[in-house]
Amino acid sequence: MKFLTPEQKKFYDDNGYVVINVLSEEEKDELSTEYDRLFESKREYELEASWQGDWNTKKEKMEVKSIHGLQMHSSVFTHLLLNKKMLDACEDLMETPNILLHHTKAHTKPPGTGSPFPMHQDYHYFPFEKDSMIAVFISLDAADPDNGGLCVYPGSHKLGPQEDISTAPGYHYLNQDKFSIDKATPLTLERGQVVIFSYLLVHGSYNNTSDRVRRMFLIQLMSADDVPSKQVHLSDCQGMVLRGRCSSREADIKSRHRKYMEQEEKANKM
Repeated sequence: MKFLTPEQKKFYDDNGYVVINVLSEEEKDELSTEYDRLFESKREYELEASWQGDWNTKKEKMEVKSIHGLQMHSSVFTHLLLNKKMLDACEDLMETPNILLHHTKAHTKPPGTGSPFPMHQDYHYFPFEKDSMIAVFISLDAADPDNGGLCVYPGSHKLGPQEDISTAPGYHYLNQDKFSIDKATPLTLERGQVVIFSYLLVHGSYNNTSDRVRRMFLIQLMSADDVPSKQVHLSDCQGMVLRGRCSSREADIKSRHRKYMEQEEKANKM
């Protein structure tokens, strides 16, 4: 074990998640400041990302502001991807020294109107053959059920993929009666705490009824030894090696620009 205690590793294996502390106060301050600066600078863009579908029948205004690929906007988030303590913990949980980036994103729930997220598994968005995918959830604010905090079904990662009943293309969620948010376990987090969880863990989050904002930054990671079951959810910097190596990565000189050539060819036909 490089970072976690044996007790923490067992808790993760049993429950599908673990809460840890890896960030210094200086790092928390830097992330918070840069996070707010980024969202403020992108106000002219469409950032609304509330979950669609028939899972929520409430009619009042709900909103979630979101930006993906934060490492493409600021080096502060690039540096975070290489945080040694964080990667040590991920290596302990993933049981591999070879860790790749899948994608990053941030969700902000405004006070009073922050939308809940239905109970779901991340698996349905990007299934992998060996289910190596994990999420690193960084809570930039103190979070609890009142301001839209995270909730989980401990041990649900052992159930495997559950039925996706979404009625909205591009969105996935489970049966909200079978996995009721009222019966989920709420996670009360301190500012800057990190939750690492399996992409098979059933989880969601509450609506923000408080006068406090709830900001989060999420990193999805995969093993270099795993492969996607479907070519979906392709994102900026996907496959970037954050630790170790990726022996399966192609290196043929003739195909080095293949993706970009295909994009140019498609654009020229339009």
